[in-house]
Amino acid sequence: MKIFAVKDETDTTKRTLAWLIYYEMDKRFYIELPDDADPWETPLLLSSFLQRGERTVNAYWSRLWVQQRIVPSDRQNLGQILKENHLDSYDEFELLMLGNGRCAQDDYYLVPVTESDLPDSVLFRFEKRVEDVIPLAGKHLLIFFRDGTVKKYDGNVILEKELSFAPVLKSEELFQRVSVQTGGYGICWGENLNVPDTALYDGGKIVPLSLEDFLNFVENRVVNTTEAAELLECSRQNIEDLTRRGKLHPIKATPKNKLFLKSEIIQRKWH
Repeated sequence: MKIFAVKDETDTTKRTLAWLIYYEMDKRFYIELPDDADPWETPLLLSSFLQRGERTVNAYWSRLWVQQRIVPSDRQNLGQILKENHLDSYDEFELLMLGNGRCAQDDYYLVPVTESDLPDSVLFRFEKRVEDVIPLAGKHLLIFFRDGTVKKYDGNVILEKELSFAPVLKSEELFQRVSVQTGGYGICWGENLNVPDTALYDGGKIVPLSLEDFLNFVENRVVNTTEAAELLECSRQNIEDLTRRGKLHPIKATPKNKLFLKSEIIQRKWH
């Protein structure tokens, strides 16, 4: 993760107007605005978020702000520009860094900072990011937040507000593919279908459990094929045979291994 303070070259106080956050592995941008940001001083593209009372700019609009500051991908002499700047391919971040975020349309520029340079108000937002999500039966979701909060949601209530989520609600297989957005900024189904963390944190029903509780369960109550064979004092081949005959029911299976609930293995010893 790389963080940059957005500043205005004409501002003698060098006040930070926003923070641009870039996740290198996923090539994804996010922008955080100060709690006391002034809509008249904030970059125009981002000021609408302030007017709605929002301080976190989603990935789509953050990337659009970046794209407005770099050479467009359809530029006629793009190949020559990339070659002159020793770039093998079109990379939005690398192009942005060529001029430290500057462009001809305004006086904004970027200054590298560290996470410790961010104000407490922004760090507090990070605590409400999504840590993990588990799809449950009946289109429900269990979501873990970084501050330790765990909440359960009715997926129908969350997703039925937008028609774009209709395919997710109609397909159990697709619903099960829910994942955490880069940086924990929400949950998503693919690139374009997402629910922001801010909307999630304010909803749902609190569950009196922690992520550590679930990790302890997995560590102590889930066993692999080898461990199951040791518990039953048999060979791995016997475990495979019991599974084929429907006597054991793996909770997850791959070509090389299977995972079982330890309770089922123990109960098998009673027969």
